[in-house]
Amino acid sequence: MDSSIIFSGIVLGLLFWFIYQQLPVKGLKTLNTTDFSEALNGNKSIILIDVREPHELKTGHIKDAVNIPLSQIRKRLDEIPEDKTVMLYCRSGFRSKKAARILKKKKMNMIHLRGGMMSWHGEIKHPR
Repeated sequence: MDSSIIFSGIVLGLLFWFIYQQLPVKGLKTLNTTDFSEALNGNKSIILIDVREPHELKTGHIKDAVNIPLSQIRKRLDEIPEDKTVMLYCRSGFRSKKAARILKKKKMNMIHLRGGMMSWHGEIKHPR
């Protein structure tokens, strides 16, 4: 088999994967930092989930966030109440969107922070 055919197949596969990741997730509402902050404000019917890995929390997290890393989310689905709106964030927004793809099977109401912590302008809680 010609190596250029293999290379072309790999490039094409990566292109399709990239395009798929950019597609909207059914049932996922994407909010900018201002609207995300307003949706959080005093809302008791939500659960805020930080899907970053534990070592990333050294830079701080949004107050009241529960850390369920994307790498563990399938194993920890029972920790996410189905009767609450799930608000997701990560560092840049990529992993939280990926988490939403996993959670959509549970038919939850979900909101995602566009741009993740890199775009967040609200209060950040730092570890002690």
